[in-house]
Amino acid sequence: MAEAAMNVTKLASKSHDNPDEVRSPAKTRVEIVRLPGFTLGRMNMQPGWSWSECVKPVVKTDSCQVSHVGYVVSGSITVRMNDGTEKTFTEGMSYTIPPGHDAWVEGDRPFQCIEVLSAEQYAKPA
Repeated sequence: MAEAAMNVTKLASKSHDNPDEVRSPAKTRVEIVRLPGFTLGRMNMQPGWSWSECVKPVVKTDSCQVSHVGYVVSGSITVRMNDGTEKTFTEGMSYTIPPGHDAWVEGDRPFQCIEVLSAEQYAKPA
């Protein structure tokens, strides 16, 4: 499978500890960092978090309509596609998730991930 051409044109860095934008729906903290041509998000979800209870009221769609590409830093999350397919992502895993899903944090540990595709759109009010 061919990968899309992406050109980095500038040497740059920013810390997620001082993000360009923060979104904070219930039990959620999304720290957005914008670099030339790219947006990354560090997402933190607390135990008890679910997309349907915490983000759905903000974005006002029946299921998450954002595509995700990312890496799990800590914790675990289960994703259920609209067709019923489920997969759990745990620490150290990279993932892709297409639109049309719900998700929830597993267990009593916070979930943290770095997203490299959806950060600009995720948890943005409708």
